[in-house]
Amino acid sequence: MNTEQIINNNIVNLGYIIAAIFFIIGLKRLSSPGTARNGNRLASVGMLIAVLVTVLGNNILGWEWIITSILIASVIGFFSARKIQMTAMPQLVAIFNGLGGSASGLIAAGELYNLIEVTSEIAKDTTVTIMISTIIGSLTLTGSLIAFGKLQEIMPTRPLLLPARNILNIILILALIFSAIWLVIEPSYTPFIIAAIIALILGILIVIPIGGADMPVVIALLNSYSGIAGAATGFVLENNILIISGSLVGASGLILTRIMTKAMNRSLANVMLGGFGVEDGTGGGGGEEETRPVKSIQPDDAATILGYSESVIIVPGYGLAVAQAQHQVRELADILKNRGISVKYAIHPVAGRMPGHMNVLLAEANVPYDELKDLDEINSEFQRTDVAIVIGANDVTNPTARTDTSSPIYGMPILNVDQAQSVIMMKRSMSSGFAGVQNELFFLDKTMMLFGDAKDSVENIVKEVKDL
Repeated sequence: MNTEQIINNNIVNLGYIIAAIFFIIGLKRLSSPGTARNGNRLASVGMLIAVLVTVLGNNILGWEWIITSILIASVIGFFSARKIQMTAMPQLVAIFNGLGGSASGLIAAGELYNLIEVTSEIAKDTTVTIMISTIIGSLTLTGSLIAFGKLQEIMPTRPLLLPARNILNIILILALIFSAIWLVIEPSYTPFIIAAIIALILGILIVIPIGGADMPVVIALLNSYSGIAGAATGFVLENNILIISGSLVGASGLILTRIMTKAMNRSLANVMLGGFGVEDGTGGGGGEEETRPVKSIQPDDAATILGYSESVIIVPGYGLAVAQAQHQVRELADILKNRGISVKYAIHPVAGRMPGHMNVLLAEANVPYDELKDLDEINSEFQRTDVAIVIGANDVTNPTARTDTSSPIYGMPILNVDQAQSVIMMKRSMSSGFAGVQNELFFLDKTMMLFGDAKDSVENIVKEVKDL
C-alpha cells in the first residue's frame, strides 16, 4: 500500500468517525420529543457524510449510476415524507425495514458473485458474513411485507395459523443451517440461493401467526433485524461505518423489542421464534359487535362531566391516529386546565401500531412532555381520578386481560381505566380491537359510550365546555 492510499484510507476513516459521532448524538436526541427533530437532522447529516466519504474514497468507474441512484432515492424519500399521513407511519416504518433487509441481501449476493467469478480463494469468515447478511436480510424483507399487509389491512390482521407450523419451521431452520454450512465449506450459487429462498419463506411464516395487536413488537424486532443485516453487510464489505450504524440500529431495536415484550407480558424467545399473540387460535379477528346494553351519551353530556370534574386522564389509542384528533385533544386539555382541572395523558407502550405511536402524535400537537405518563407512572392514579376519557384505545384498556385465561391478551399489562370514578369511551362503534376481543370496559356501569368520529366528538365537547 503506497503513501497516497494510506492517506486516503485515513481520511475515509476520519469521515466515518465524524459520521458515527453524528449518528450517536442524533440517536441520543431522539429520546426526547423536544430534541427529536434536531436529532433526526443530525443523523441525516451523519448519513450524508458517510455516503460522500464512501463514494469519494473509492475508485468509481460509473458516476452516472451513483448520481442517478441518489437522485431517485432522494426524490422518493422526500415525497414519501411529505405525503405520508401519521396514521400510515407504521406501514412506512415496515417498508423501510424491508428495504434495509433487501439491500443487505442484494449486496451480499453481489459480493458473492464477485468473489466466485473474480477471486480464486474465498475466506471462510467472508462466506459466514455473506450468509448472515443474506439470511437476516431476506427474512426481514418478507417479514416486513407481511407486517405491512397486516397494518394496511390488505390481508387479515388476525393470527393465521398453519397446520403443523412448528414442525415446518423446524424443518426449514435445519435446512437453512445445512445450506449455510454448505456455502461456507464449498462457496457456490446453489447453497446461497437455497438459503435465501428458505429465509424468505421463514420471514412469512414467522410473522403471519402474529396478531395485529402485537404489531408494535414486530416492527421493533424487524427494525433490529434490518440493523443486524446491515452490520453483517459491513463485515462483508469491510466497511466500518456500515458496521457501526447497523450495530446501533440492531441494538436499539432489540432494546425497544424488550421494552415492548415486557409491556405485553411476552418473552423475547416467543418474539424471536414467532407465533406469539395467540394461544389457541380463539382470538384475533372476530370483530363482531356485542348486543349487550351500554350507556350512551352526547357531547354536551360529556362536556358537563368533564367541565365540573377535578381530575381527568386522557387515554389515546389508534382511533386518535385514525381521526387525526390530536390537535383537538390538546385544545380540550388546555380548556380544562384553564378551569383548574388536572389533566394527564396515559400512554401504553403498545398503544397504536408502532412503538411510540401516541408519543409522536401528541408531540405533533405540542402536548407538554411532562403530561405524558407511561403505564407504571399513571396506573396508580386512576382510582383517584374523576374522569378517564378513552379516545380510540381498546385492547390496552380491556379488563379481560387480568381475568380471562382463555383470552389472547391475558396477562398483558393494561391501563387501569376501569378504576376511575367514571369513564367516557369514544368509539365509532362497538366493534372489538385489533386482538379480536370484546372490551368488557364498555359494559361497566361507570362507562359512558360516546359514538362517532373522535375528531368531531372532541370538537363538539370543546364548544360545549366553553359555554359552561
